[in-house]
Amino acid sequence: MLKQFLNLKLSQKLSPQQIQLMKLIQLPTQAFEQRLKEEMNENPALEAGKEEDEEYEKDEFDNEEEYDDFEDNESIETDINIDEYLSNDETPDYKLQANNYSDEEQRESPLASPVSFHQDLINQLNTFILNDEEREIAEFLVGSIDDMGYIRRSIPDIVDDMAFTQGIYTDEKTVERILHIIHELEPSGVGARDLQECLMLQLKHKTPTESVELATDIIENQFDAFTKKHYDKLQQKYGISNDSLKKGIHEIEKLNPKPGGSFAGSSKLTEHVVPDFAIRIVEGELELTLNGRNAPTLHVSKDYQEMLQTYKDSRDKSAQQKDAVMFIKQKLDSAKWFIDAIKQRQETLFVTMNAIMHYQEEYFLDGDETKLRPMILKDIADLVGLDISTISRVANSKFVETPYGTKLIKEFFSEAMKNDQGEDVSTLEIKKILQNIIEDEDKHKPLPDDQLADMLKDKGYPIARRTIAKYREQLDIPVARMRRKM
Repeated sequence: MLKQFLNLKLSQKLSPQQIQLMKLIQLPTQAFEQRLKEEMNENPALEAGKEEDEEYEKDEFDNEEEYDDFEDNESIETDINIDEYLSNDETPDYKLQANNYSDEEQRESPLASPVSFHQDLINQLNTFILNDEEREIAEFLVGSIDDMGYIRRSIPDIVDDMAFTQGIYTDEKTVERILHIIHELEPSGVGARDLQECLMLQLKHKTPTESVELATDIIENQFDAFTKKHYDKLQQKYGISNDSLKKGIHEIEKLNPKPGGSFAGSSKLTEHVVPDFAIRIVEGELELTLNGRNAPTLHVSKDYQEMLQTYKDSRDKSAQQKDAVMFIKQKLDSAKWFIDAIKQRQETLFVTMNAIMHYQEEYFLDGDETKLRPMILKDIADLVGLDISTISRVANSKFVETPYGTKLIKEFFSEAMKNDQGEDVSTLEIKKILQNIIEDEDKHKPLPDDQLADMLKDKGYPIARRTIAKYREQLDIPVARMRRKM
């Protein structure tokens, strides 16, 4: 049964301008520059550089009475040719500026075209004598290799996949035979189905020595004991000295568990972090600066202002000109808003980072991570009078250059814990002390979590063993047994 009724409710919604501003705040420097270029390409009323005359004021042309004349349906010709304004041949200054701010003529540079990992493997297949069916199988196997150099699928699955997707009908023995050819390709170990096979393939390519033979036997027959670092059992199993076992283990440690990783990494472009802020110590005081690339000089196009002013002064207006003038006004308003949004973005970034800098002043003065104070988003939000979500957008995507390296801002935030004196200390401080203890431990007898907890307790940090395990995992530090070395 259908019913009609009235429902009154209050709701809050973000305006499109507020949403765009939040997106601008979240952008790091490089992404912001790209967004700026896009806006300037889309809005011809927005230009780079300083304006000589007075800036366009939005309120000056906001009087709706200016458009009352368009109520008439008559089309009156005037001396204004809107098409001439909209097809202005002048090139904006920003299009004439070189990106590197150099006066020299820009020259085209050839771009590197590195060979991909999989294409390199295909090229190596050309050195083998294969018939058409074998080559199709070999190329399918190469296509199944992931970026780390492994084939993470079973032979039966590969046979079925080739039949259903490629129309290649073969058997497991043929695929297994072709897979042995793949195993001959470089880098050594490529095409393995698991870590054990990967290490075995690499050892088979080594010159046979006593240590290599021992390493091969360990991987082939005692792989589980090796991965769990049960060196005493291995020494007892083979009846060898500690030095002999150490040499065999050393041969294994020289192998590459990710044969495709090194190749993939070499073909990728190096990404450079552009710091959004810089903190320097000047005469014992901290000095904060915002990257100048976040503060471009923009102004509203003078030509577009003159177009609107010309329309305002004209007496006779046509309906066609109304559409053109509305377009001009829209672009002017959009340009004015974008300039204001950039200024607000600059202010938000600066006041937020300035509050963080003074909150962590003790750390920034000497770089000792143990002096980082407990700090959560709400602490900074309360200081600067902004919402927590705004602080989060600044912290999660911005970098700051300090005398101690370039840091991600969110790394300065941490929860608080009580020490034995009841004082709040940062979890970052505790993690740093824990990391230092583990780095200085005897690797022949690494410290288990309960002993680490006792040592931190002696230093004034009463922490449970399970908390030690959690911090150790966050620091990507393995358990004591896996840290043991020969």
